[in-house]
Amino acid sequence: MIHTDTQTIDRTFIENIVRRVVQEQCGTADARSNEPELVVSISARHVHLTDEHVQTLFGKGTTLTPMKPLYQDGFFAAEQTVMVVGPRRRMLPNVRILGPTRPYSQIELALTDAISLGIDAPVRHSGNIEGTPGCVLVGPAGAVELDQGVIRAARHVHMDFRTAERYQVANGETMSLRVDSSDCAIVFEELLVRADETSKLEVHLDTDEGNACNLEQATGIELLRSSPSCRCH
Repeated sequence: MIHTDTQTIDRTFIENIVRRVVQEQCGTADARSNEPELVVSISARHVHLTDEHVQTLFGKGTTLTPMKPLYQDGFFAAEQTVMVVGPRRRMLPNVRILGPTRPYSQIELALTDAISLGIDAPVRHSGNIEGTPGCVLVGPAGAVELDQGVIRAARHVHMDFRTAERYQVANGETMSLRVDSSDCAIVFEELLVRADETSKLEVHLDTDEGNACNLEQATGIELLRSSPSCRCH
């Protein structure tokens, strides 16, 4: 009889624990469902062009033809590509153009690409091209010689203002990104926060950085408000 009562008490106790855990998990899931999904994208080498340079490279009256949309609304990978030529005629063929067009032309490379071209490309935030190296762009209708515009794009994170508030950061501040995979764990520091009214939450790494952390096999990704004390990158 005592044994039976003990079983009953134990079962009731266990059921209460299970019920509480399930409720807590559901509550957590509901809370997380309101949070934006964190997307980490590898930004391969690409080119941004002015309207004038599009027409020089591809012919008068030409506009960029969207091939596929990018994650951020209003941006796309174009059908058109160009050849990027560095010193001593080193070149990268078929470099994709991203749209829409901009007030300035800019080439974004990974370190490996820059070495291949023989260009000492500095790490810069997009748009900060003053004093950077130039190159030659070659298209089917002509060529453009740029005095500046070749950069290694600094890692950054896009988000809207509401998401920035959740992370307690502001536009222009920096964050860190921890990437765990089966064979390594890397923390990328100094991600520039680019917050505005409409951007989706997305981190941009270049090809070398994506390969270094084995991003495709990542088992965990965390966006951190403050940099860890140990520099891992």
